[in-house]
Amino acid sequence: MLLYFLCAQTTREMIARSTATLVTHPFHVITLRCMIQFIGRETKYSGIFSSVVTIYREEGILGFFAGLIPRLLGDVISLWLCNLLAYFINTYILEPPSQVSQIGEFRSYSQAITGFLASMLTYPFVLVSNLMAVNNCGLVGGLPPYAAVYSSWIDCWRQLSREGNMSRGNSLFFRKAPAGRMYALDQKRFV
Repeated sequence: MLLYFLCAQTTREMIARSTATLVTHPFHVITLRCMIQFIGRETKYSGIFSSVVTIYREEGILGFFAGLIPRLLGDVISLWLCNLLAYFINTYILEPPSQVSQIGEFRSYSQAITGFLASMLTYPFVLVSNLMAVNNCGLVGGLPPYAAVYSSWIDCWRQLSREGNMSRGNSLFFRKAPAGRMYALDQKRFV
């Protein structure tokens, strides 16, 4: 009965989050493109209204939803992992709360810990979504030699997997050079 309640609650949360993602994704695309234009010192996306016009004129309505599928998949998988892991930890690992023990406090942390673990596991979806949002958008940072041009998000996923780059950028403290590439100091990029 409790598992049924968890599934119903998670389903409602999934619908709410997916709806929010659908509504906000165009702004996410604009934000990423404003950031990526820093690489080429471009000013193609200079404000919200001009960015909307530029994307619509160059890519149509679908341009606002570039990278949406991997983002939605990552959000949904992360949500279910987080909620199911927290449920199993609270139900089967931690004993029922009592006034004497600190278990009640541990239960409140389980959701945060499982959320962190789920976000680590679903990071590749975030990476692919962000890469597809700037893929071949006419900015220097979204074109070779800075970024490959992908035909679909699955193509992007496969290429990153082949190169061993599915976790690139997921750590603030530990950075690694892209697999199989060397840094060309005179060109200031990886070759």
